[in-house]
Amino acid sequence: MGKYSDKLTKEQKLDMLRLMEEIRHFDLELAKLYSRGLVAGMTHYSVGEEAANVGAIYAMKKEDLMYSNHRGHGQTISKGIDLKRMMAEILGKAPGYCKGRGGSMHVFNLEVNNMSCNGIVGGGHGLSVGAALVQKMKKTGNIVLAAMGDGATNEGSFHEGLNMASTWDLPLVWYVINNKYGISMDINDAMNVDNVVDRAPAYGIPGILVEDGNDLLAVYDATMEAIEHARSGKGPVLVEAKTYRWFGHSASDAGAYRSREEIDSWRERDPIEAFRKVLLEDKTATEEELDEIREKAIADIKEAVEFAKEAPYPEIEVAFQDNFAD
Repeated sequence: MGKYSDKLTKEQKLDMLRLMEEIRHFDLELAKLYSRGLVAGMTHYSVGEEAANVGAIYAMKKEDLMYSNHRGHGQTISKGIDLKRMMAEILGKAPGYCKGRGGSMHVFNLEVNNMSCNGIVGGGHGLSVGAALVQKMKKTGNIVLAAMGDGATNEGSFHEGLNMASTWDLPLVWYVINNKYGISMDINDAMNVDNVVDRAPAYGIPGILVEDGNDLLAVYDATMEAIEHARSGKGPVLVEAKTYRWFGHSASDAGAYRSREEIDSWRERDPIEAFRKVLLEDKTATEEELDEIREKAIADIKEAVEFAKEAPYPEIEVAFQDNFAD
């Protein structure tokens, strides 16, 4: 463990496990709902990426701002959200955070500064730079974390944003969840460097690589280091965590471009089971305690599903609300 994760309490570690279990079972239940035609549009699952999500977002303060991407369920749950309202939003129901209009790719929770997922690849890049500039100008002491997939790092907005953020020394952490594929293209066929963070020196900023993004505490330590750097006024940091999505790019994609052997090898590195093993080996918790956390997460997700299924759809007038500022 590193200098930051060494300071985590038992309660914090178990809370991190809770979040990972919630992310896993939220998306597993969501996949069932999608197959039954209850989810409109596209949806993207975070199964297999739980450590990469929780480890990074848990390092943030509530006041810090987060911009997410189309595969944002894991980050959104990690930042703190009402699971019932989140599920309702994805099912297009009125109690959802966007009143049912945002769907799977546009969930947000402004109460904890989760500034929204974004259905446009790289759509959060410019927004996060602007938000970080505001934090610097107002001297809030808050940082901004922009979470993205590896495919988004080949967008022009990624490089433009990094250049501007580094030039202005903005309190910004660019967090890349590298799950190896941008839709169906292997990342190694899409860039001529070994790691996304190899691009950091070109912008005069630090790059931190987490080679095993399924190691929850390694991700936490790396992100804490980056956040500490950004919050101290030294400028942005580029962080990359290598992990893997067990499912295809979206619910409509079976992942036929990947071998069964590759998928199985990553499933054997299940981040949740790996962290459970850590907690048992260092005697942080008993197996009974860990099982209770899993059972509670499953029950809470099923309760959220029932809430969302029974919730009403929004009235047509809602389509014309919140489109313009007062």
